[in-house]
Amino acid sequence: MRRSWLVVGIAALTVTLAACGSSSSSSSLKPEGPNSPVATVAPRPSGPDPSASSKMVCASEAQQELASSLGVTPTQVTTPTWVDHEYSCTYVYPNGSFTLSVKELDSAALTTGYFNALAALDGRQAGLALAAGAFVTPNGSVVARKDWKVLLVDVSHLPPSFGNPPQDQKDTAISIAATILSCWSGA
Repeated sequence: MRRSWLVVGIAALTVTLAACGSSSSSSSLKPEGPNSPVATVAPRPSGPDPSASSKMVCASEAQQELASSLGVTPTQVTTPTWVDHEYSCTYVYPNGSFTLSVKELDSAALTTGYFNALAALDGRQAGLALAAGAFVTPNGSVVARKDWKVLLVDVSHLPPSFGNPPQDQKDTAISIAATILSCWSGA
């Protein structure tokens, strides 16, 4: 059990260090850090349209990074939706799918409340050292918060083993979350 978490941690760190560095596009979202050339953007309240970081989870760069991380390419990524300040799309594969959604909130307090409500509703199986807090649900999905946004990686429609090389649902969700969060700016 302990070895499994060590492997997941090393894999997440590897993905985090490799992600977002492959694109030379000036519009790509780069990881933040003390040596990063990208200025930190303060969290902003949700608006009538999704933020750049919310849109990023379904964008082509994220699709490429996830395909590289998981070792498989989706047959389709559904057209994103924006409903009640939640941006969402589904990555479809021949043997299953996962959904990424980002809920945008208006303050740190509302973000904490929403994050905790998901933990109470979905269950919190294990905590994760990702972003400003994250946890795994009993079905293997991951919930993570950063700035005034909450990311949900719903893997409940994936087979028990997924990817190349194959990972269990929980490890797949952690890998997806680490990949997305490594690129996520405060925009």
